Amino acid sequence: MAEGTDLPSSLGKPALRALEGAGYTKLEQFTKISESEVKELHGMGPKALSTLKSSMKAKGLSFHK
Repeated sequence: MAEGTDLPSSLGKPALRALEGAGYTKLEQFTKISESEVKELHGMGPKALSTLKSSMKAKGLSFHK
């Protein structure tokens, strides 16, 4: 996991690479994009998406509608 990120450490490596490769390193960034946009990233499966959503919810965040 890259320094300066708050992405969940429990995300699988393919998902972390996909998110970081697309420039996403902070949970707050996902409030500006839709869940479907994240699903399109290669390496983002249902488990990774669920982990991401749970981490966002714990911080009071959600995907852009």
